[in-house]
Amino acid sequence: MHDLVHQTVGVNNIRSHYVACGEGPLVILVHGFPESWYSWRYQLSAIADAGFRAVAIDVRGYGRSSKPTAVADYSMMQNVGDIVALIDALGDAVGDGKATLIGHDWGAPIVWNTALLRGDVVRGVAGLSVPFSAPGAGATRPTDGMRAMAGEANEFYIEYFQSVGRAEAEIEQNVRDWLLGFYHCASADIKDGPNISLVERGKQLRDKLVLPETMPEWLTTEDLDHYTSEFEYSGFFGPLCRYRNVDRDWAELKAYVGKAITVPSLFIGGSRDGPTMWGGAAIAQFEKTLPALTKSVIIEGSGHWIQQEYATATNAELLEFLTAIH
Repeated sequence: MHDLVHQTVGVNNIRSHYVACGEGPLVILVHGFPESWYSWRYQLSAIADAGFRAVAIDVRGYGRSSKPTAVADYSMMQNVGDIVALIDALGDAVGDGKATLIGHDWGAPIVWNTALLRGDVVRGVAGLSVPFSAPGAGATRPTDGMRAMAGEANEFYIEYFQSVGRAEAEIEQNVRDWLLGFYHCASADIKDGPNISLVERGKQLRDKLVLPETMPEWLTTEDLDHYTSEFEYSGFFGPLCRYRNVDRDWAELKAYVGKAITVPSLFIGGSRDGPTMWGGAAIAQFEKTLPALTKSVIIEGSGHWIQQEYATATNAELLEFLTAIH
């Protein structure tokens, strides 16, 4: 990692922290849970070396970005507003006021929805792990569907995260071990591991987490130390509030039911990544929902942390996409 510059800028009534590298057309990278700008450490220099200005942000609630105190402050609409305002604040070397957006995990829905709502400021959009699913017209709130799916004995992890303070309390007992267990159990490193998407009622998610015997190649001790220090500083209220807005997002995006993303797009999933596997129906609809899709790629052997577990393969796909649309 070289020539990385930490900066903050006021956007959408918050302070947004980002790390920038390189010069050229603007590319904004948006992380997921529980990560930070650092999850793009293998992409920043690669994108910059290809002739772009790579900017990896701390999403609101994370790291050195602002941490609003109300659950509603973490809605999808607020996150989209952050990205749109950041594009305007940073400008672009091309001069057309647009940026290419790349997102992973929760960062993927954030960039997908930014492209859906404000395609006028998006040159192209790439989502990792979570495929684009057009807003639905169903009458059932997402959390109601999760309860029905999980059954009486379990809670789906997003449902488990709904109660303010509950998940925060279990994580903060030992932030480092919780993060390591969560990263490990969602990666491709663990074989026949626990299903951490379901939590037995009355139990904690940490009860299912398994720590690796040795650190994986993609996540060193130093990497884990970085994430741990970030979350010990920032806490987990903001990051978990992204999950606490799924019903609000469902209501606020109803005006976009069935709408497609028309800017050039790319999807990268992992063959052993839960959200990619759950998203099979959404991937099957890409012809309708992503009519300008350039490529849909499944990286064989990758777990959830795609751009970290398979950095070289991910970079190759991203650079091919960026080159094609500029």
